[in-house]
Amino acid sequence: MLRKRIVGVITVKDGWAVQSMGYRRYLPLGRPEILALNLDRWGADEIVLQCIDRTSTQAGPDIAMIERVAQKGLTTPLIYLGGIHTAQQAVAVVHAGADRIAIDAMLTDEPSQVHEIEANLGAQAIIAALPLSVEPAGLMHRNYRTGALAPLSDTVLELMSKRIVSEVMTIDWRNDGGTAFDTRILDTFPLADIPLIAFGGLAGADQLRGVLTRKSVVAAAVGNTLNYREHAIRHLKKALGDLPIRAPSHERRVDH
Repeated sequence: MLRKRIVGVITVKDGWAVQSMGYRRYLPLGRPEILALNLDRWGADEIVLQCIDRTSTQAGPDIAMIERVAQKGLTTPLIYLGGIHTAQQAVAVVHAGADRIAIDAMLTDEPSQVHEIEANLGAQAIIAALPLSVEPAGLMHRNYRTGALAPLSDTVLELMSKRIVSEVMTIDWRNDGGTAFDTRILDTFPLADIPLIAFGGLAGADQLRGVLTRKSVVAAAVGNTLNYREHAIRHLKKALGDLPIRAPSHERRVDH
């Protein structure tokens, strides 16, 4: 049986790690590479570097930051999200030290580039990041640049159904920085066989249990709360020990 994962998310704005509250207000936390090193020591199964301002500013991926994180010698797989517009940039992100990439705007703006990334890196390296919410009209995909809501497009559904992407990060953008996750997002997701990573408002063990017990969910991603308690991941895994999750790491990793 495949073990489910707990993913640590580091949100980055203007080059600094921040605590995000609804993607509207932010509190500074420090240097992304230090937070990544902490999550690596504390036993995260994966680490996401989520740069939330690289697409809107047309800055492209933050290669220098990825390299700084990679130079820490992490043993935890690294996922990068933010500012990737072309297949060439995606390859550069992996060469800089990321194990996988997550893409958002490209899914609708340049789907042909997604196919090219798959040809160069393989589908296992690609995660679709989808800000979602359940509205009276059903499951809606939010364009974070304009704030507009619309059903998932046929283009995005095709990329997922043809497995051009390996997993989907379902981002509950309404509850980001809060203390809840809308599980209706998971229950109404249109493709039952695509692996999902739940993210947004998840914190305590009971919340994680609520998403990880769903067959389609392969991972729960946690942001703000993991950055304040040294043993938060171990405590979560201990509390969720009856589920098929990866065992907590008790090894103290060596600094680099």
